[in-house]
Amino acid sequence: MSKYDLQRFIEKIDQLNQLLENIENNPLRYKELESCSTHNEVVLLAREWGYEIGRRWGEGSP
Repeated sequence: MSKYDLQRFIEKIDQLNQLLENIENNPLRYKELESCSTHNEVVLLAREWGYEIGRRWGEGSP
């Protein structure tokens, strides 16, 4: 894994941890996330909330 890919991986973990904290403290958001039925729905909802969790560390820029 390159240093760049490692940094992207760490950033994604950070975003996921922030998202987790957010839904743990906000029951409405927890329910919204729970209602998602696909990975893409989760990614889009998280993006609406200001989190970028969709891109994998080894993928190029969108």
